Amino acid sequence: MSKVLVETSARHLHVTREVLDILFGEGYELTVKKELSQPGQYLSNEKVRVVGKKSEFPGVSILGPIRKATQVEITLTDARAIGVTAPVRESGDIAGSGSCELIGPKGSVTIEEGVICAKRHIHLRPCDAEEFGVKNGDTVSVKIDSSRPVIYDDVVIRVSESFMPAMHIDVDECNAAGISGEIYGEIIK
Repeated sequence: MSKVLVETSARHLHVTREVLDILFGEGYELTVKKELSQPGQYLSNEKVRVVGKKSEFPGVSILGPIRKATQVEITLTDARAIGVTAPVRESGDIAGSGSCELIGPKGSVTIEEGVICAKRHIHLRPCDAEEFGVKNGDTVSVKIDSSRPVIYDDVVIRVSESFMPAMHIDVDECNAAGISGEIYGEIIK
């Protein structure tokens, strides 16, 4: 039986050096609030306003380190609430995705694309992928036993030496399964 830790990813964003400079001032550096399960990734202390056509979220956290592209990750419920388009995509696949305004303490910027609902995925090291009999880019199903049992289909496998084993789902998916705290899912091929 192939079990993997299931983590819930709340709304957040990743920013480029250029966008960070606009939002927080030239040369600003993100400060670490909490290390995340994926090595080198962290929740920063910095937050910005994410503004859509209908509403906004006032305190959305930036995850570090800075990236090559600015990307806002929200749930489909969030997208409807603030009036933005957020196609379900793998992280980094932002071409033609939604736009929004980002407002920081020193400035604001409108991103023309970059708003997505992150596709559920599993991070694995090569040794884990071999053990589970999967490879990078495969899709699997994951069964979660909870008060509201679910089977999530179309879960993308992402393999890298720099990963730690974990499945990432968003808050909508977490709530649909009625889960909280430490939970494990069973990979079904």
